[in-house]
Amino acid sequence: MHPVLDDLITLLQLERIEDNIFRGESRDIGSAQVFGGQVLGQALSAAQHTVDGRVAHSLHAYFLRRGDMQAPIVYEVDRARDGGSFSNRRVVAIQHGRPILNLAASFQNPEQGVQHQARMPDVPGPDDCRDIFETEWDQLQKMPEVMRRHMADKRAFEIRPAPQDGRDHMPRKNVWLRTVDKLPAGLALHQNLLAYASDYELLGVSTLPHDLPFGTGSVIMASLDHALWFHRPMQIDEWLLYSMDSPNASGARGYARGQFFSRDGELIASTAQEGLVRVVTGVAGKRSDPKLQD
Repeated sequence: MHPVLDDLITLLQLERIEDNIFRGESRDIGSAQVFGGQVLGQALSAAQHTVDGRVAHSLHAYFLRRGDMQAPIVYEVDRARDGGSFSNRRVVAIQHGRPILNLAASFQNPEQGVQHQARMPDVPGPDDCRDIFETEWDQLQKMPEVMRRHMADKRAFEIRPAPQDGRDHMPRKNVWLRTVDKLPAGLALHQNLLAYASDYELLGVSTLPHDLPFGTGSVIMASLDHALWFHRPMQIDEWLLYSMDSPNASGARGYARGQFFSRDGELIASTAQEGLVRVVTGVAGKRSDPKLQD
């Protein structure tokens, strides 16, 4: 297996300290704090370790503090409920004696029921899209050098943005992604990696309509909460379309939502996030229209 992907899988598996207590390490991806997707994936993994025979169908999390990459993260799991069909777990991620994330996850016995779903956006397939480093170089240049180097050389995911529809600066984005190598079987692992990837670029979609002064140190962005619903089994080592949009930005917060589709159009998962988008100095650019229309 690709060594970077193998390392990420190991990172998400956690060390069991006691029945309901787990410990995880972090990896530096070039940001000033632990990547939020890593904490989401590890917290979900901790919850999964305490559930037998049931599949995660949703999680809801609040990011409370920035994670310290130099310190381990301890995950405490509360086995809140095991009912006839559903199990609920509460997870607290702790560093330096203080919580950095609260997460609630729900698990269900697999069963059949009525079905319908949203339609996948009509975008070019992954074979007709180019790698992010070929299509978004100007955006990547705004990242810190160490983060840019990590994305270029130490990626666990292939990322191919779909071309925009010509209406520039609208708050939407479509990205194809998959792991850089094949994965072992097991839905729990694929869900953990999807949780990790669901934090990728989601909040950034809420900034697309605005001329924010990135690269000047005057824009502060941080995830505040994150929700994820798993609708159907999937494989994240196959191409998934991550379709994101942002219905609102206000009050120094951006709100964004996303949908994951399989290549053949099945809706796999849905996600939503709100985060801090604060301009410390200066004024957002002329496209900061509070009521953007399609």
